[in-house]
Formats: sequence, C-alpha cells, structure tokens
Amino acid sequence: MRDEMWEPQLRTLASITRGTLYSRAYNRRSIGMSGLDHPWAGVFAATLCPFHEDESIDEAGLASYMSELAGGGGIKGLVCNGHTGEIMSLRPGERAAVTRGVRAAVDRTNKQVKVISGVSAEGSLEGIDHASAAKAAGADAILLMPPHHWLRFGRSAQTAVGFIEDVSEADVPIVVHQYPAWTKAGYTLDEMKAMVRIPQVVCIKMGTRDMARWLWDYEQLKAVNDEVTIITCHDEYLLPTLLEAGDGALIGFAGFAPELMVDLVHACLEGDLAKAKAAQQTVAPLARLIYGFGEPGSGAHQRMKVARWLMGRFASPHFRRPMRPLVDSEIEKLREGLRAIGYPVVR
Repeated sequence: MRDEMWEPQLRTLASITRGTLYSRAYNRRSIGMSGLDHPWAGVFAATLCPFHEDESIDEAGLASYMSELAGGGGIKGLVCNGHTGEIMSLRPGERAAVTRGVRAAVDRTNKQVKVISGVSAEGSLEGIDHASAAKAAGADAILLMPPHHWLRFGRSAQTAVGFIEDVSEADVPIVVHQYPAWTKAGYTLDEMKAMVRIPQVVCIKMGTRDMARWLWDYEQLKAVNDEVTIITCHDEYLLPTLLEAGDGALIGFAGFAPELMVDLVHACLEGDLAKAKAAQQTVAPLARLIYGFGEPGSGAHQRMKVARWLMGRFASPHFRRPMRPLVDSEIEKLREGLRAIGYPVVR
C-alpha cells in the first residue's frame, strides 16, 4: 500500500506524464505534424484492380470501384498500381490504362481526390518512362518503389538517392515508398534526409516497420523539410504509429473499408484518443480476418478482393497469375468471418 504522503507527488507525476504524452502525440504544431488540410496528408487508399476470368482488366468494375471510393468522402487520394493493385502482373501499357481509368472515375465524381500511380522499375531510364506515362495518363503523383534487384544485391547510398533524383526528371510529384528496415531495399535515415530535399518529393510512405525508430525518424525528417509529409503504411500498426507521429496513412485497408479507415485516421490526426480507440475496436476483427497477425502481403490483398466479391462488390475474385485462387476452406472462413462481423454476404 502506498504511503499517503506520496499521493500528491504521484498524482502530479502522473499528470505531467499524461500531459507530456498528450502533447507529444497530439499537439501537431509541437512536432511539425501536418494538418488534414495539407494536400499530402490524410487517408490514401491503395486500391485493388478487378479482373475478368480471362485475366483482362474489368474496366467497368474498376470505374465503379473508384467512384465508390472517391465519392464516399474522407479519402484524400486513390493509389493505383501498387502492390495491392498487382502492379507486378500489369504490363506497362496496362498500368497507364488503369491510371486513366482511375482519373476518369474521379473526375466524374467532382471530388477533390488525388490520383497516385505506382511506378516499379529496375533502372532509372525505365523509371522516368513509367513516371512520364503515369503523368500523361492523369496521375497527380507517383508512388515510386525501389528497384527490386536491390532486395538481392543491395546498393550504395549514392545509388539510392540518385534513383529518386533521376526519376524526378519526369517532373511529377513523388511519394517515396520506404520498404521494411530488414530488407536491402529499405532506405536509411540519412538517405531519406537527402530525398526530402529533392523538390519533387512531396511525401514518404513510411514502411520501415521498426517501431523503435518511428518517432525519431519522423522528427528528424520533419526537421529537414516540414512540408514533406510522412504517412504510415503499417496496416498492422496503424493506431500505434499515428498516435506517436504521422501525417496520414496509405493503406490497402482504405481500399476495402474506407469508412473505417477514415474514422480511425482522422481521429488520430485530430487528437481524439477516445474516438481513435473506439474506431480501432471496430477495425480490429476485420483486420484479423484479412491480415491475420502479420505484415500485409499478397495473401491479404487476395483476401480483400475475394471478400469484396463475396459481398457482391466485385464481379470476380480473380488475381492474375502466378497467384493461385484461394482454396475453398479459406473462402468459407472469409464468408463466415464477414457475416460474424456484420457485413452483408451475397455469395
């Protein structure tokens, strides 16, 4: 039992601690966090790409899906041709076609929603070509992934920064895609500090998945360039990252359950901890159904697509090869899980 003489001091210490945490997590000005009015802050949905059974792009389904997301409210941007959208299986011309389809769908809604197109290239010249094609197709920005041969061979710091500088020649705003810290393609803090000085870089999609460094990296990057936003892509750590620091989220889950993601992310950015925790309670069971307890991967993206099909929102659940269809038992698990959570299932 605590001695009563210490009660006032303990209460004071608790109050100071709570105040410090509140200020650090929610006082946006104190650590340079960007408000929701910043053009590159908020909720950005990494979108799926619907296909017909013959693996051709379902253009009508794509248009309907993008109109649904853009028209729902609260989404700052739609990100096509990302990992969620199966960029690796899309030919260069198809990536541009998807971008044009998203642009047209957004324009029809008359909503101020940005279109961001993923660029995955193994060399600078290819990256410039793809970035230019995305810009010509109507993209407001590109999501620039690192060359994937780095995952095997690594690269120098000069090469990493130089790649971003090279692709910036396409003169389109760049969202830098930061890979997990444990990969050879992930950027160091010093490399990112150099990147945020590049005029075309407007945002970093921070996917380090190193929670011990999250706040430190955020503050260090903001100290270099406060106008470049730092947004999380940690679907599995969404609430913790945004409570520590962050200007928004670019996540596949926002392309599946946008209303839930808008509620959660906006509550965090507005400093409403109670609302954020309540939103997380709603999100958690659905997240476990789609993601399990690991990082987002192609399996999670496939489950999102199948879930939308089960709910009658996609005409087909097909992923392009080499991905194989989900087995019947996993589809049934999704069906039962969606019903248990309260989502309408029509298939």
